[in-house]
Amino acid sequence: MKNPAHTIMQRADVLAAISATPGQVTRTYLSPEHRLANDQLAAWMQQAGLETWQDSVGNQWGRKVSAQPTKPTLILGSHSDTVINAGKYDGNLGVLLAIETLAALAEESFPFHIDVVAFADEEGTRFNTTLIGSSAVAGDFDDRWLAIEDAAGISMRQAMQDFGLVPEQAGDDARSADSVQAYLEAHIEQGPVLENEDRAVGVVTAIAGAKRYQCSIEGMAGHAGTVPIDLRQDALCGAGEVINCIENFAQQQNIVATVGKCEVTNGAVNVIPAQVDFTIDIRSESQQQLEDCCQQMLQQIDAICTRRKLAFMHQTIYQADAAQCAPALQQRWARAIENVTKQPARLLASGAGHDGLAISKLTDIGMLFIRCEKGISHHPAEQVQSSDVDIALKCFIEMVRSFNA
Repeated sequence: MKNPAHTIMQRADVLAAISATPGQVTRTYLSPEHRLANDQLAAWMQQAGLETWQDSVGNQWGRKVSAQPTKPTLILGSHSDTVINAGKYDGNLGVLLAIETLAALAEESFPFHIDVVAFADEEGTRFNTTLIGSSAVAGDFDDRWLAIEDAAGISMRQAMQDFGLVPEQAGDDARSADSVQAYLEAHIEQGPVLENEDRAVGVVTAIAGAKRYQCSIEGMAGHAGTVPIDLRQDALCGAGEVINCIENFAQQQNIVATVGKCEVTNGAVNVIPAQVDFTIDIRSESQQQLEDCCQQMLQQIDAICTRRKLAFMHQTIYQADAAQCAPALQQRWARAIENVTKQPARLLASGAGHDGLAISKLTDIGMLFIRCEKGISHHPAEQVQSSDVDIALKCFIEMVRSFNA
């Protein structure tokens, strides 16, 4: 007898092999690998009895058609793109679980269409602009994105044309709020909480909002041997104090903040650093806390630089508002988990961004987290257990059935 969880695991391996780099998992927006993945997902959707199509920005869709739809469409999904040298399950597992859920429900009737979507470009790996696919569905596609170029100098407009899309039509097929009743997503946790508590799955309460800044600290170059320490305007020493301040601030405020890049401009072994460029990524599940903390943190950084006679400059390069998962959907997921596992459901927030951030502007969102080994994600060591996938699938089936009550 076919084991659905085993099928999902095998299909994750198949998708992992669709990669720009042999031996790694790298699949970016509007690439040949994106096309191949869409084709493969469409084939699996069709095997599940779904009608399939690709939309104006390259999202892959499948639909369980209702004979007599009297209610808005229910959407299930996740993303199929990856970071560079990724794991097999981030995003992809959620798409495969959604397809297999509808395969299991093939003989059951619903008074609404049920759509499965593999969103394009949740990660933003190619054009550094995240959530393109889900933003387009939510009616929030920004035409300015078309001019953005990748590392090879290819614009998104050109990449869309090469992919067979019409850039001028991007986002024209957005959904309306009254046409959708909810969005459901299953996703690996990308953190260690579920594993530490020996739980297969959990209910997501919120998706953290995020802001990212590109920052520069400017001082004065000088000879490393002739300028006394107390007379220096050392940009790197200033950056070191700033980075330590950011870490301490995050601990005090119970948020997360990360300096992911830090570079000395024109650095040399015998020259006092004159300029340091770095990034800050700061997140909170509370939008108000995020706004307050960003303002306070930037003020503290400015004070450090003023004291050191350094110039501090920053610009916002990305922001996404925090999204709360609908309480009613949290309760439904919790009941599904309790029915399947016979244990109370664990509720937890997501520090990582998801397509639900964009879709929350369109409809209510509800997410299921699945345990991943050691919380590792965005890495080849990313791993899930087949038994956990089986539990997640049963929960997903229960969840979808609850809309038919």
